[in-house]
Amino acid sequence: MSLHGRDLISIRDLSREEIEGILAAAKKMIPYAEGTKVLHTLADKLVAMAFFEPSTRTRLSFESAVHRLGGNCITIADASVTSMRKGESLYDTIRMLSSYADAIVIRHPNEGAARLAARASDRPVLNAGDGAGQHPTQTLLDLLTMQEAFDTLSGLRVVLLGDLKFGRTVHSLAHALALFGCEIVLTAPPSLALPDPARRRLEHMGAHIREEADLRRAIRDADVLYVTRIQKERFGDETEYREVAGSYHVDADLLRDAKPRLAVMHPLPRVGEISPEIDETPHAAYFRQAFLAVPVRMALLDAILAGGRKGG
Repeated sequence: MSLHGRDLISIRDLSREEIEGILAAAKKMIPYAEGTKVLHTLADKLVAMAFFEPSTRTRLSFESAVHRLGGNCITIADASVTSMRKGESLYDTIRMLSSYADAIVIRHPNEGAARLAARASDRPVLNAGDGAGQHPTQTLLDLLTMQEAFDTLSGLRVVLLGDLKFGRTVHSLAHALALFGCEIVLTAPPSLALPDPARRRLEHMGAHIREEADLRRAIRDADVLYVTRIQKERFGDETEYREVAGSYHVDADLLRDAKPRLAVMHPLPRVGEISPEIDETPHAAYFRQAFLAVPVRMALLDAILAGGRKGG
């Protein structure tokens, strides 16, 4: 696996073999992410965190990954305090950052912003979420969570629940699940169904896809229930948001007939989709999922920042 100097904008930038290599490397990073071992492979590296959209887990896990590898960060956590407020373009901002750091991690509310950043930068750019587009590093930690729970990724039945229209996490994850031959069950309010272009891409890959409106029936034979929140910030009309808000809820009664090993996952934050009563059950995988962000992002940064500029 050679990721040295490469951008990671979409999960489609990676082959199945490369994904498997990253997951294997991430497993080896777990004790370093836990702090029981020490690694300094990024001791001479500086990573810019360019976060133009609110974030807790993604930004902090990326920063933790850099520090656990002995590197350092410079961070934009609020676009309103940058020169973009004065009218500077995203292109110019990223071009400037690439002269300060060895890599750039970007999160932005506009789809396509990460691809623009990659064109502007001569340093590697990692997409930490761009609008309703892609979130490739989230997909990698999601896959590691599933692999850890089931010792395999091949052939799993995964229910994708919630906002499949704007949910960048499911857009990325569905592609990866198709690569591993998983069955994908789509469960969403009609107005938040997976967009047709995304579905056609999956079908072209030979993905096993079915829709199931009844959530209880959908999870009966599922291995993974991947829950997403309805993203209020993606709606231009609050009335449309209110029409679908609260349309699904995962609680103990819903899981009564589920497989004992069903893993309930969520990229977080949750805002009522999963009852806290699930937290103490064997089904809850979302907090482990959040931790695994650190070793996965450590493995990626270690692979990409072996030295040099983009493509070196």
